[in-house]
Amino acid sequence: MRRLLIFVALCWVNPGWAAHGYALWSDLKYPAGFAHFDYVNADAPKGGELRLVSNLRVSTFDKYNPFTIKGSAPAYLSDLMFDSLLTGSLDETGSGYGLLAQDVVVSADGMSATFKLRPEARFHNGDAVLAADVKYSFDALMGPFTSPAYKTMLEDVGGLDVLDERTVRYRFKKPNRELPLTVGGLPVFSRAWGMEGAEPKPFDQIVTDTPIGSGPYKIGPVRFGKDITYVRDTTYWAKDLNVRRGTANFDRITVKIYKDATARLEALKAGEFDLMRFFSAGDWARRVNGKKFDTGELVKREYQHRLPTGFQSYVLNTRRERFKDVRVRQALGLALDYEWMNRQLFYNAYQRVNGLFGNTDCQASGSPSAQELVLLEPWREVLPADVFGPMTQPPRTDAPSSLRANLRRAQALLNAAGWNVSNGKLRNAQGQVFEMEYLDSNEGSARVVTPWARNLEKLGITLNFRPVDFALYQQRLQTFEFDMTSLAYGGTHNPGQEYADLFGSKAADQEDSGNMSGIKSPAVDALISAMTRAKSKAELLPACRALERVIAHSHVLIPQWSAPTHRMVFNAWRLDQPAAMPPYSQGEGWAIDTWWAKAPR
Repeated sequence: MRRLLIFVALCWVNPGWAAHGYALWSDLKYPAGFAHFDYVNADAPKGGELRLVSNLRVSTFDKYNPFTIKGSAPAYLSDLMFDSLLTGSLDETGSGYGLLAQDVVVSADGMSATFKLRPEARFHNGDAVLAADVKYSFDALMGPFTSPAYKTMLEDVGGLDVLDERTVRYRFKKPNRELPLTVGGLPVFSRAWGMEGAEPKPFDQIVTDTPIGSGPYKIGPVRFGKDITYVRDTTYWAKDLNVRRGTANFDRITVKIYKDATARLEALKAGEFDLMRFFSAGDWARRVNGKKFDTGELVKREYQHRLPTGFQSYVLNTRRERFKDVRVRQALGLALDYEWMNRQLFYNAYQRVNGLFGNTDCQASGSPSAQELVLLEPWREVLPADVFGPMTQPPRTDAPSSLRANLRRAQALLNAAGWNVSNGKLRNAQGQVFEMEYLDSNEGSARVVTPWARNLEKLGITLNFRPVDFALYQQRLQTFEFDMTSLAYGGTHNPGQEYADLFGSKAADQEDSGNMSGIKSPAVDALISAMTRAKSKAELLPACRALERVIAHSHVLIPQWSAPTHRMVFNAWRLDQPAAMPPYSQGEGWAIDTWWAKAPR
């Protein structure tokens, strides 16, 4: 799922498009017959081992099927084991090149995309990848046992036709500029995966059956709860294909599991794994040091990127009665002293997030343009009046502003919404106390939340920090059983149907959807629809900018912060890398895909 979202994010229809790849705006960087992507070392040696550490939120794994809802799959499994029809490049946005498919043809009316499979494409068991496997994979992903995010993103897909043994045609319900990339990025797996006799198991019963994919790696040694090793398929069918040259260079990729952040950091310092990306500014500034750094074995480096800022945020669950009033939500944001936190906690390492589309052409600024107003005016009666004024800016506490002034504004908003302080507690007309719970799976988050909680206490609001293990955290998010949490949403240069999963009204009522805030707005639905049906970038920009205004002024997200670099530590004695990181890389994914092992010292 993560790979698909990233692929779409790096991703109207060009009438009659037929080529070795597909681009949203008809601007593929690489021509037919290109040798390899520019950012790889095409002659990188194969061999050695890359030792990684699993994200702390994934404390263990209990299945090998990464597509079903229940349970947790090992880190990186989907990316390493399953190929797709198209694959994106990391030095351009909005494009996909043939991987399993040798070409893609988009109809002149934009109502279908046809893919011709490569005859040499093979699964790990040696079977040819056929059109029937593509259909089986699509049907499984659209079935009842997978994340509703697939259904939302593929809502405008009318079906999949098998035209011949190696040709499939996706039919679309309406023209949608991103759908050829979306369906092209879906994972493809074998019909034989989970086969019992002549029939496959129901998809939710495929749990620990070894996946049969067509990617560059297969599952090797596994120690449940400790680590998993992926081994390179030396007969990988696409190893000499231009989109794969210079990639998948390690013979083994071992992913170790640590349930404690401190233990993980100490294991890195002891040389137990080779690569780690850092999200904690405090760890990066103060604790990434030691003997192996002094000798040069471990190297600490920041890599500049050109990715969107994303919209990492505190998410307020508007399904809760206390968060339904926009004035209450705005007041909570006014109590967050970001400037103090950035100085005292983050070592000035971050920049404040604002809106959905920072660092992209979709970012809104100033007052709405005439084109934006055309999209917004039909919804004036149901939108906050501020949407039609200047784009919101997160409250500041540096001069000439101050925390005290912000808290006064917050108090006035709360009073207007019917909340007043009595006996030191904020209460509504029924005398109910304003309390809320912050849910997280990382106990270290308390350090960041505590200053905000102190400021909220001045308003009479009690914020309780509730750390839980990842399994319970995941379950509560899936069922929307939380008041507030923190989520790091990835940004995109080319937003589309995936935003219906994040903010669409239909997704608000679907368990395990991405609509954590619970926002239900016909205006939001209409703007997302306008984005997806845009026939040109000139049509896209007013729609995405208008959407950003509506979400920002709804205050369902309290913006956090983003970093302009990827902070990574790597073992320089064991690993080598290309000369430069491509601008749209997600960090460690680039390393996994394109780095290689050095000869032993």
